[in-house]
Amino acid sequence: MTLLDLPETDPLDAEAAVSAAPSAPAPGPRPGVVLAALAVGGFAIGTTEFAAMSLLPAFAPDLGLDAPTAGHVISAYALGVVVGAPVIAVLAAKVARRTLLVGLMVLFALGNGL
Repeated sequence: MTLLDLPETDPLDAEAAVSAAPSAPAPGPRPGVVLAALAVGGFAIGTTEFAAMSLLPAFAPDLGLDAPTAGHVISAYALGVVVGAPVIAVLAAKVARRTLLVGLMVLFALGNGL
């Protein structure tokens, strides 16, 4: 489209200016719902790490481990989170955020269910 193809309008015509203005974007999810979903996800992930520490004396003997060795297992999990989070962020940069969040939370739930 060139400048010659544009319709002629009066620069002072307010009605034409309003009809030519871009429409407002569709409303997104409410911030409260988004915040609640992030809070529940953060709580679930945090509980996984901290609950394991508090239950350490109970499950270490069942696995045939002493408490310090079982503590190292929890530290290895935390190290995996520290290293894995930036790697996932880089590798999944082109994936839609909602799809990525749902997929990772499903993977997290399945991993905890095993």
